[in-house]
Amino acid sequence: MISFKNFALRRGERLLLSEMDLTMHAGWRVGVVGRNGTGKSSLFAAVRGEVEADKGDLDLPNRLRLASIAQEMPSLPDPAIDFVLGGDAAVAAVLKAEADALAAEDWEAVADVHMRMAEVGAYDAGARAGKLLHGLGFPAETHQRAVATFSGGWRVRLNLARALMTPSDMLLLDEPTNHLDLDAVLWLEQWLLKYPGTLLLISHDREFLDNVCTHTLHLHGGKAKLYSGDYTSFERQRSEQLRLQQITHEKSQAEKAHLQKFIDRFKASAAKAKQAQSRVKRLAKMADTEAVRAEREVQIDFPAPVKLPHALLRINHGTCGYPTADGRVVILDNVGFGLEAGDRIGLLGPNGAGKSTLVKTLVGELQLLAGERYAHPDLRIGYFAQHTVESLVAGTSPIDHLREISPTASIQSFRDFLGKWSFPGDRAFESIDGFSGGERARLALALIAWLQPNVLLLDEPTNHLDLEMREALAEALSDFAGAIVLVSHDRHLIGLVSDTFWRVSDGVVIPFDGDLDEYAAWLRARGNAGELRTPPPVKAAAPAAAAPAASRPKANPHKLQKAEGRVAELEQALSEIDGALADPGTYADPDKATTLGQRQAALRAELEQAEGDLLALYEAA
Repeated sequence: MISFKNFALRRGERLLLSEMDLTMHAGWRVGVVGRNGTGKSSLFAAVRGEVEADKGDLDLPNRLRLASIAQEMPSLPDPAIDFVLGGDAAVAAVLKAEADALAAEDWEAVADVHMRMAEVGAYDAGARAGKLLHGLGFPAETHQRAVATFSGGWRVRLNLARALMTPSDMLLLDEPTNHLDLDAVLWLEQWLLKYPGTLLLISHDREFLDNVCTHTLHLHGGKAKLYSGDYTSFERQRSEQLRLQQITHEKSQAEKAHLQKFIDRFKASAAKAKQAQSRVKRLAKMADTEAVRAEREVQIDFPAPVKLPHALLRINHGTCGYPTADGRVVILDNVGFGLEAGDRIGLLGPNGAGKSTLVKTLVGELQLLAGERYAHPDLRIGYFAQHTVESLVAGTSPIDHLREISPTASIQSFRDFLGKWSFPGDRAFESIDGFSGGERARLALALIAWLQPNVLLLDEPTNHLDLEMREALAEALSDFAGAIVLVSHDRHLIGLVSDTFWRVSDGVVIPFDGDLDEYAAWLRARGNAGELRTPPPVKAAAPAAAAPAASRPKANPHKLQKAEGRVAELEQALSEIDGALADPGTYADPDKATTLGQRQAALRAELEQAEGDLLALYEAA
């Protein structure tokens, strides 16, 4: 149990938190949310004992074992797997003792060490560390590579793996998904659901928060309020509170109308694709949250393209890769990929499989090694790469960046435009040196929008964005008339924006016939099988991949009916609990609310498994 009593925290002259009184119980998984600058990371520092409260008390259990992701970037000669094993100090110590005893040929010491190895679980520690590395995307051949040879993003993953390896009663994770691909995010989600201790999690990924958390701690205006349930439940509860406070009725109604238009647009196409059904499910979760959305300060807009031809961009029989001094490195082969007006394509696949290579080839930043790239004469690309934010010019203002793009445009037109991207008044003239990572990312997106592109190629655009900005981006992209190719580990964003998905893996690019839920089920099935397999392609794309009908096992109709009934039963039970948690009266009895929140999390996990089982039966039918 962790308790805050009249807790207050300052950063310099600024009061971050005050009068914080709440208790979090063992086994809770708490999502810590709030705008940037509200004190989330400072709260974590206080729990770790790195900063002291300015007022009040923070009570932690005696002998609490605490684990968190180290902030420093390790540059060590140690093999990756040894670095991860080092997260368990007892295991690392006994393995070193064993090595020393063997080197000294002290067989009595070796016998003593082996007894201790059994006590601390050292015999299977290497397998556990390897499983963590595999789940976070490290191929087996990299486990013995020196830590220093990995790039910064991969070292962050190593820090995460080391934290997960550390025996702990409480785990603090600050933006653990920022440097992960979607495959690794889905794996981490399953790992955390099995974690027996208390979890405090800072994340801007609402799907991740929804699927992992039993409670939500909201930091706002110097106050902290604990809600029972996941992020969507929190939004509904807060919306009800704001409604009862009579937050600007007209603004709320306007937002509701916008959201309804957003939903209606995609419901109309629900009969055309599974992806639309998936999108409707995600939008349904956002129902009754208009007040929270109306409260949001950030609103963004992508202007209509200057011209919008139908056939925009295409690669035929393409070989994508990199030329080298002694030849070439092929990443993707025989690529046939096209973009037409209105296309919304999400790219799936692990880091390193070639998603960014494909995007760079579409942009024209990388030349094809073979094949042809066709671009319409009126093509205008808006490209957001993972390095785009870092390429902003230090010491200059948003106005300076726009003036560099359009030297003859008026200052007033710049100011009007930047105001729509939440850089009003003098903010447009401030140096970006004082901007947060989220503000810089927003500026980078604004510079793209200024160009009025008809194709948006977005490679991980959310890494620096908070939840409010991600919501605003999803809505802006939903209204964009041109074509979109999106790479993102944020399932909420990619699930709302994308109409179709393509899998980039094993050197090929193929359509994925399914939605994100089916992709998650396929990943779990692949993990259970312990091997990498190509997911089911669209039937027309690769008929040779289908097994002959006579050799394919048929699904048992009774099992199929039972599985469908189980999914319906769980969906009904989950719907009833969602309804109860949306009722403000529920929270008059905190114990009841807590029980409902825990039951909700358990039902979600059961439903996910049941849907995966049902999908497997459908594929066998």
